[in-house]
Amino acid sequence: MTIGRTISIYLPDANPQGVKICEFFDSIVKAVSIPRAKLDAGLKRSELEQPGLYFLIGEKDEVGKPKVYVGESEILTVRLSDHHKKKDFWNQAICFVSEKNNLNKAHIKYLENHACEQAKLVNKCTLENSNTPTKSSLTDQDRDFVLRFFDELKIIMATLGYPIFEQTKRSKRHTYFCKSKNANAIGEYTEEGFVVNKGSKSNMEETTSLQPSIRAFRANLLEKGIVKEEDGVYVYQEDFTFSSPSMSASVVLGRAANGWMLWKDKDGKTLDELVRQKGISNG
Repeated sequence: MTIGRTISIYLPDANPQGVKICEFFDSIVKAVSIPRAKLDAGLKRSELEQPGLYFLIGEKDEVGKPKVYVGESEILTVRLSDHHKKKDFWNQAICFVSEKNNLNKAHIKYLENHACEQAKLVNKCTLENSNTPTKSSLTDQDRDFVLRFFDELKIIMATLGYPIFEQTKRSKRHTYFCKSKNANAIGEYTEEGFVVNKGSKSNMEETTSLQPSIRAFRANLLEKGIVKEEDGVYVYQEDFTFSSPSMSASVVLGRAANGWMLWKDKDGKTLDELVRQKGISNG
């Protein structure tokens, strides 16, 4: 049985678009989320006068991945002020500190390295760090402490709308197929969207009636190296999450497509039958 967690989100100025203070009721992990436009107000927070890890977050790129810079500082207000002057891409900062103020330089250096490595592994953002930060040496006890800290950090990040450390939950019981001409794709419907698996094949040809937005999206997937041309088809070089089944089917087939009807399981049952109609029946 899954055990639930409670996260408190406090709005210091009662503005849902302003500074947010986020924390678990049963943890020392505290996050301060600051829109760049509200940086002056955010820098007045006493929590930022201590060591911590921070993320600078920019707009999503053409394939939906946000730009993210990971950093650490012994005094967060100083580092954020510096980035405000020198870095252009970001519009949101999320800082993580300890409620007990018991993070030291070695802790945050380890967290910085671990966050960068995990972001690369999950591959849901574009890292703006030019180099992977050096990992500090910790005792086993301290390492376990910071890894527990990170486990709670990533939950708060996802709650704030940035699931950049969340591995997509997969289940072989819910595998779907989309085939036509040279297209031969395998995927799965998840809570984050529709995932097309690495190794899937898309048609290179596009119909003349294909929406310009889908045409541009296919071009961006190719430009970013998410798909590569191999033997007359586009082959996915990594798992990729689309916003909807129809978006994924249209990109795979190179034409307008209803993904709810065209993604089918091994028995030929459509995603519509197995998910939407089932949901209506259960309701």
